[in-house]
Amino acid sequence: MNIFVINCGSSSIKYQLFRWPTEQPVCSGLVERIGADNATITHKVFNEANDSTTQQLTLALPDHEAGLREVVRLLTDPTAGVLRDPAEIGVVGHRVVHGGESFAATTFIDEEVKAEIRRLFALAPLHNPANLLGIEVAERIFPQARQVAVFDTAFHQTLPEYAFRYALPEALYTEQRIRVYGFHGTSHKYVAEQATAYLGKPDARLITIHLGNGCSMAAVRGNKSLDTSMGFGPLAGLVMGTRSGDLDPSVVFHLLQELHYTPAQVSNLLNKESGMLGLTGFSDMRDITAALNQGDARAQLAYDLYTYRIRKYIGAYAAVLNGLDALVFTAGVGENDALVRQLACQHLEFFGVQLDEVKNQTRAPGLREINLPESRVKVLVVPTNEELEIAQQCAALVEG
Repeated sequence: MNIFVINCGSSSIKYQLFRWPTEQPVCSGLVERIGADNATITHKVFNEANDSTTQQLTLALPDHEAGLREVVRLLTDPTAGVLRDPAEIGVVGHRVVHGGESFAATTFIDEEVKAEIRRLFALAPLHNPANLLGIEVAERIFPQARQVAVFDTAFHQTLPEYAFRYALPEALYTEQRIRVYGFHGTSHKYVAEQATAYLGKPDARLITIHLGNGCSMAAVRGNKSLDTSMGFGPLAGLVMGTRSGDLDPSVVFHLLQELHYTPAQVSNLLNKESGMLGLTGFSDMRDITAALNQGDARAQLAYDLYTYRIRKYIGAYAAVLNGLDALVFTAGVGENDALVRQLACQHLEFFGVQLDEVKNQTRAPGLREINLPESRVKVLVVPTNEELEIAQQCAALVEG
């Protein structure tokens, strides 16, 4: 069974093709700058030894349909393609950011599902419209395939009510569904399951720490999310590349009333101009690390603030879990930034966290343990693989 996984952004398409049940993708790629005359496609084809050949194209792509049709052309290229016909794709799996309270599990897409994704546009205005567009384009290009939606919020639907409710008037929940939804659920689910299997402990108490441009944490026990740092939207919680993370709401009132910001300006400030960008002028941790190595005091403050917030959530979630078996670092920063891991694990000795500095600094593929042998709490680096998780959920739904 060929499973084609699609993640559509407002001007991009990320994709992988799996020949299930093989978990190594046959090919993967990224379409960027859709809508521009200089759109790009980076297309990789993998062989059995996991070596890859890469094609890079620059061309005009007016819309997502043009982008996806160009991807199909690459997939079925007579000399370098991996399929003879797009009809060989049996399942198309779509990442959908927001499923609200309607979707706690992966589901086949029909008109009712699409209508609900559309109804949730207000809760994820930057993501759900693009996700729905990807679904509608895929339905036209792969009419024979079963279309499947995997929701980023679904993993966190196991939060108890006292964890997902806000202390607001009842009607704002019952009528407007204002509550904690959480995000990055596909990543948290994948790395939690990997860590639980590694530990050989089905009821493992884990704190999963997803650190990319967007950042979130989750308290997970027995592969069920009990709490998570992002909330009604993806702005809450940790300091991120351009998002502020947790903020006293009084700051918003001050911006509106005293500094005469408009609501749109406040949203832009907190979502696009804050976080590490606001602190340092850079949103990419590699640039901030370079500034730190040159003695930049703002970069030092940013690292300290960023990792202090992580430690605060570790303390809180250890209390939620009534103990801790492992910290799990994942995503671009979590997997690659040794200094972030080191600072995040500082002053946690009373929890039984003892980091091995040599292992922490050593890069290696796959899941790895970076704690000292005597550490009561494991510290794991688990590479996330959201596309594989989506393919796994698609296969489970179709097969079963």
